[in-house]
Amino acid sequence: MIPPPPAPTLPEELLLLALDPVRGKPYCRNRFLEYAMAGAALAELELQGRVTGQGGRFRVTDPLEPPDPVLAAVTRSLPAPGKGGGGSGASAKRWVRHTGRPVEGLYLDALVERGVLRRETRRFLGLLPYHRHPVAAKDLAALARTRFDAAERAGFPDPRSRALAALVSAAGLSRSVGTERGSRSAMRRLVRDHWPAHAVLRNVRQDRANQSGDGG
Repeated sequence: MIPPPPAPTLPEELLLLALDPVRGKPYCRNRFLEYAMAGAALAELELQGRVTGQGGRFRVTDPLEPPDPVLAAVTRSLPAPGKGGGGSGASAKRWVRHTGRPVEGLYLDALVERGVLRRETRRFLGLLPYHRHPVAAKDLAALARTRFDAAERAGFPDPRSRALAALVSAAGLSRSVGTERGSRSAMRRLVRDHWPAHAVLRNVRQDRANQSGDGG
């Protein structure tokens, strides 16, 4: 008997929710998705008991690499146990900002290799290459949306669904995943209580403030 595929990790689930399945383009700004992917990796590691965080800082509690190869690669970029902040841990906001792009790249590469996504290379103004990632395994993308919708209807009843909802909200994806106004308010409240998502939101706000300042 063929064993069932492993349950998706939070970063994988987030990526399937964040990408337009046909165009392969994120529903939010690319940079915001990068932050959210780093936050999702931290959230997954916390759910597995490998990191813990509070007050905008986090520390590694289990330095052993997890069996998932992509999450193991992410773990290698974490601060060593006892490093950073004089023992209080490393800044979650700074880690999310500095590692968002490579973390997203790891997961995009892995899902392309597994045939979940396709990689299409295009050129901006016919010169600069960039990538789009349409969904190849449409059933998996549909399942991710179905799971999120069911969790939303149940009020995000468990730590994993609450973490995902907070990350979706922090990245500005709430409207795109079809949530109702009341749920969007609840998701925003979850961000305050979820330190990885709050680190994502702080970076999103910083980018928006910088953009506003440049425009002024």
